[in-house]
Amino acid sequence: MYEKNLTAGGNGDMNIVILDGYTANPGDLSWDDFRELGSCTVYDHTPASLTIERALDADAVITNKTILSKEALASLPNLKYIGVLATGCNVVNTEAASEKGIVVTNIPAYSTDSVAQLTFAHILNLTHHSCEHVVSVKEGRWSRNRDFCFWDFPLVELSGMTIGIIGAGRIGRAVADIAKAFKMNVLAYDSNIPVQSPAGIKFVPLDHLFNKSDIVSLHCPLTKENEKLINAKSLIMMKPSAFLINTSRGGLIDESALAGALNTGIIAGAGLDVLSEEPPSQDNPLLKARNCYITPHIAWATFAARSRLLKTAAGNLKSFITGNPVNVIRE
Repeated sequence: MYEKNLTAGGNGDMNIVILDGYTANPGDLSWDDFRELGSCTVYDHTPASLTIERALDADAVITNKTILSKEALASLPNLKYIGVLATGCNVVNTEAASEKGIVVTNIPAYSTDSVAQLTFAHILNLTHHSCEHVVSVKEGRWSRNRDFCFWDFPLVELSGMTIGIIGAGRIGRAVADIAKAFKMNVLAYDSNIPVQSPAGIKFVPLDHLFNKSDIVSLHCPLTKENEKLINAKSLIMMKPSAFLINTSRGGLIDESALAGALNTGIIAGAGLDVLSEEPPSQDNPLLKARNCYITPHIAWATFAARSRLLKTAAGNLKSFITGNPVNVIRE
């Protein structure tokens, strides 16, 4: 695959290497904010075998999904700064970085509205089966129909339904706001219950949320404690008519258990933007599961969100250079 390697001199002495810039900026945005901070080399993608070689002389490395392991960090003597082009920093061994005095920053809150938007794109598709109906019209079904309309699936109204939101951070609360606009009832579970609940959100135990929700939507970070939170035990607690939405992290779901639940009618459907392995292997059971709709991890990727991402990333680096680092991940 073609790799860009663009170098431009900046106003400073900082040597900046962007290891995998393509997904954040496939060409519709600019790296100029970084070039103003120093010499900037941009690679579209970096395989693991080339990570150390490409970052060897870097003062600052910018990464999205390229892994910076303890071993890699030990081989990068000049490295002072790592900017992660995401909110989650699991691609960096932050403990090793801290031991070496390397500052690691992330990008909080840049995609809140975009992720909430795709959450409801999945919900609306599951309740109206937009995908299937569009295909059937293109195939001529409507043109051949004797009536002025047709539908092949039950059409479900959101008003009065209950959505259960797991993870009541910025994105979870944004989803709750949209749900309230649809006149839905909102339940929430969070490991840190706020002292004062936001208006219109009722915090409940997790079992209660699974039992009572018509839609369960995941908006929590992946931790050791909640890995495979959605499993055979939790799925059986849900209503047979319930939908599961995941725009958070694929590892929150036991994918074999979910596929089994969908195929046997334990729950009615799922809308997923993330999987445990990305890209997924062709034998992932969810790719062929009944009433399971999967988008390729695009909730974060609107033009507006990516613009905020790069602007914030460049701002993080500038703040570090001037001695006032922000958005620092601390071990």
